[in-house]
Amino acid sequence: MTGTTRSSEGLDARRRKLLFRSWHRGMREMDLILGTFADAEIGALTDDEIDQYERLLDIPDTEFLPMVTGEHPVPAEIDCAVLQKILAFRHSLTF
Repeated sequence: MTGTTRSSEGLDARRRKLLFRSWHRGMREMDLILGTFADAEIGALTDDEIDQYERLLDIPDTEFLPMVTGEHPVPAEIDCAVLQKILAFRHSLTF
């Protein structure tokens, strides 16, 4: 079971793939953070934001999780609007 609460119905192929990748990261913590983010936001992201999100999903969990949790600073080269949305979303989670 993935944990997703969103159907991929109505999403284009690229967004469906990103939704799947968000829930199948390999590290459960990242599945929960990025999966719930994708459930909530994937349909509303602009094409530019989808490009940003795709690049962020290429970052290995062992590097990305400490940035998302605030343990490590976010390098300027990956800071973008979608990452800021992910960080704000993570702060709203209650687990």
